[in-house]
Amino acid sequence: MTEPTGPLKGLRVVDLTRVLAGPTCTQMLGDLGAEVIKIERPEAGDDTRGFAPPYMPNTRESAYFVGVNRNKKSVTIDIAKPEGQAIVHKLLENADILVENFKTGALAKYGLSYEDLKQKYPGLIYCSITGFGQTGPYAPRPGYDALIQAMGGVMSLTGEPDGEPQKVGIPVADLFAGLYGTIGILAALRHKQATGEGQQIDIGMLDTHVAWLANQGMNYLATGQNPPRLGNQHPNIVPYQVFPTSDGYMVLSIGNDPTFERFCKNFGLEHLLADERYATNAARVGNRALVTETLTAVTKTMTTDEWISKLEALKIGCGPINTLDRVFADPHVQARNMLVKMQHASGEEVTVVANPVKLSATPPDYRSAAPVLGQHTDEVLASAGFDAAAIAQLRDSKIV
Repeated sequence: MTEPTGPLKGLRVVDLTRVLAGPTCTQMLGDLGAEVIKIERPEAGDDTRGFAPPYMPNTRESAYFVGVNRNKKSVTIDIAKPEGQAIVHKLLENADILVENFKTGALAKYGLSYEDLKQKYPGLIYCSITGFGQTGPYAPRPGYDALIQAMGGVMSLTGEPDGEPQKVGIPVADLFAGLYGTIGILAALRHKQATGEGQQIDIGMLDTHVAWLANQGMNYLATGQNPPRLGNQHPNIVPYQVFPTSDGYMVLSIGNDPTFERFCKNFGLEHLLADERYATNAARVGNRALVTETLTAVTKTMTTDEWISKLEALKIGCGPINTLDRVFADPHVQARNMLVKMQHASGEEVTVVANPVKLSATPPDYRSAAPVLGQHTDEVLASAGFDAAAIAQLRDSKIV
């Protein structure tokens, strides 16, 4: 692992997270230069090591695990044993941040809750990411992405009007919770710089899910009416949706009346501008089915590529519905360096999705691919003051 260069260089993170929400948070910290010590169960490791196939090519590492655990050092410690807990305390002596996503209250039985640690380490920033937060009637419950999508309302908004509720195709509840955790940590670091004080950050997946209901949440608060599922259509803008073409589909995003006027004038629909059902966005929202039917007859007359070429020239929002092979081959995605090749401990080169944060002076760095289980145990314990004999004894006792 090379030396970090990011803006969080010099910070140490003790990472007691697994699966996705917590590891998303700690990978972001690692990408920004923090030293992240990922503590895993001996022999088993993070659950996602077993979320396979698929594996990364020519390795036994799951693609899932490799995707959210770069720039971390893997140390195996049995925290259920007092000797393991003592090692964690040793690491915390020089740590700035602890991130955990155990069920609420679970770390207290190991003496590693925030209440257990805050007096001994008053500057420690302690981020807890759970399904339902540290308080409230649901606090003891486990949290899972699909469950949170259901309880948080997103599934009620996703899917075809006459179909069943649908979850989003990627685990957005986990991802948003991890990113909100990172935001909280960065704010807590600023407070610590000013005061020297640490604090606990309480991230509940349901809270973060409710927070990003965005316009749909506000639509409900404004009307008292549950927004219906609209499939690929926008609740507040028409036309802003998927349309068929002669050889497939495209997304057409007409965000205002001048753009709609420009669309109509260029594609033989100028007569619609004199029709009050089409004249304004509010009218088009009220006549959604009619607008969709009228435009569909037109969009079917050309291929997707032909439409995109013409619409882009007119500065009208549009785009193809790419499969992932086309996403990663897209010249813009490639120009933005959104794929990174990294050397894995197996000896293989692995390709991962890059960090999207573009910092001009201190960009994210890519020091090491996701570690194999326990790859850095000896290194980290040695840096914490354990000699070779002590490490060997811990290993013989199955503490590490």
